[in-house]
Amino acid sequence: MARKAWIERNKRKQRTVNKYANLRKKLKAEKNYEALTLLPRDASPTRVVNRCEVTGRRRGYIRRFRMSRIAFRELASQGMLPGVTKSSW
Repeated sequence: MARKAWIERNKRKQRTVNKYANLRKKLKAEKNYEALTLLPRDASPTRVVNRCEVTGRRRGYIRRFRMSRIAFRELASQGMLPGVTKSSW
Protein backbone atom coordinates (compact mmCIF):
# COMPACT_ATOMS: atom_id res chain seq x y z
CA MET A 1 0.00 0.00 0.00
CA ALA A 2 1.32 3.41 -0.94
CA ARG A 3 1.73 6.07 1.69
CA LYS A 4 -1.33 8.26 2.08
CA ALA A 5 0.78 11.38 1.57
CA TRP A 6 1.76 10.20 -1.94
CA ILE A 7 -1.84 9.45 -2.84
CA GLU A 8 -3.03 12.83 -1.53
CA ARG A 9 -0.20 14.65 -3.32
CA ASN A 10 -1.26 13.03 -6.58
CA LYS A 11 -4.89 14.05 -5.99
CA ARG A 12 -3.76 17.62 -5.34
CA LYS A 13 -1.78 17.60 -8.59
CA GLN A 14 -4.83 16.35 -10.48
CA ARG A 15 -6.96 19.17 -9.05
CA THR A 16 -4.32 21.71 -10.13
CA VAL A 17 -4.21 20.24 -13.65
CA ASN A 18 -8.00 20.49 -13.91
CA LYS A 19 -7.95 24.06 -12.59
CA TYR A 20 -5.45 25.33 -15.18
CA ALA A 21 -6.48 23.12 -18.13
CA ASN A 22 -8.41 25.77 -20.06
CA LEU A 23 -5.78 28.45 -19.44
CA ARG A 24 -2.96 26.11 -20.57
CA LYS A 25 -4.89 25.23 -23.70
CA LYS A 26 -5.45 28.90 -24.54
CA LEU A 27 -1.82 29.86 -23.91
CA LYS A 28 -0.55 26.98 -26.03
CA ALA A 29 -2.85 27.96 -28.89
CA GLU A 30 -1.48 31.51 -28.71
CA LYS A 31 2.07 30.11 -28.48
CA ASN A 32 2.63 32.26 -25.40
CA TYR A 33 5.34 30.15 -23.79
CA GLU A 34 6.48 32.88 -21.40
CA ALA A 35 3.08 32.93 -19.73
CA LEU A 36 3.08 29.11 -19.65
CA THR A 37 6.29 29.15 -17.62
CA LEU A 38 4.61 31.35 -15.00
CA LEU A 39 1.96 28.71 -14.28
CA PRO A 40 2.57 26.33 -11.37
CA ARG A 41 4.64 23.24 -12.14
CA ASP A 42 1.85 20.94 -11.04
CA ALA A 43 -0.45 22.46 -13.67
CA SER A 44 1.25 20.26 -16.26
CA PRO A 45 -0.60 16.98 -16.91
CA THR A 46 2.67 15.06 -17.10
CA ARG A 47 3.18 15.60 -13.37
CA VAL A 48 0.17 13.41 -12.53
CA VAL A 49 1.00 9.75 -11.96
CA ASN A 50 -1.38 6.89 -12.73
CA ARG A 51 -2.05 5.17 -9.41
CA CYS A 52 -4.00 2.04 -8.51
CA GLU A 53 -7.47 2.81 -7.17
CA VAL A 54 -7.19 -0.04 -4.68
CA THR A 55 -3.65 0.14 -3.32
CA GLY A 56 -2.18 3.41 -4.62
CA ARG A 57 0.68 1.58 -6.33
CA ARG A 58 2.12 3.42 -9.35
CA ARG A 59 4.07 0.66 -11.06
CA GLY A 60 2.44 -2.12 -13.08
CA TYR A 61 -0.63 0.02 -13.75
CA ILE A 62 -3.35 -1.31 -16.08
CA ARG A 63 -5.23 1.66 -17.57
CA ARG A 64 -8.33 -0.24 -18.63
CA PHE A 65 -9.07 -1.32 -15.06
CA ARG A 66 -7.34 1.62 -13.30
CA MET A 67 -5.46 -0.68 -10.94
CA SER A 68 -2.10 -2.34 -10.55
CA ARG A 69 -1.34 -5.79 -11.88
CA ILE A 70 -1.24 -7.23 -8.37
CA ALA A 71 -4.66 -5.89 -7.33
CA PHE A 72 -6.03 -6.90 -10.74
CA ARG A 73 -4.84 -10.48 -10.34
CA GLU A 74 -6.26 -10.80 -6.83
CA LEU A 75 -9.67 -9.40 -7.77
CA ALA A 76 -9.82 -11.40 -11.02
CA SER A 77 -9.01 -14.64 -9.18
CA GLN A 78 -11.81 -13.93 -6.72
CA GLY A 79 -14.23 -13.25 -9.58
CA MET A 80 -14.79 -9.64 -8.51
CA LEU A 81 -14.11 -8.17 -11.99
CA PRO A 82 -17.04 -8.71 -14.38
CA GLY A 83 -16.09 -10.08 -17.78
CA VAL A 84 -12.61 -11.18 -16.71
CA THR A 85 -11.87 -14.89 -16.75
CA LYS A 86 -8.69 -16.86 -16.35
CA SER A 87 -7.51 -18.07 -19.71
CA SER A 88 -6.86 -21.72 -20.44
CA TRP A 89 -5.82 -23.50 -23.63
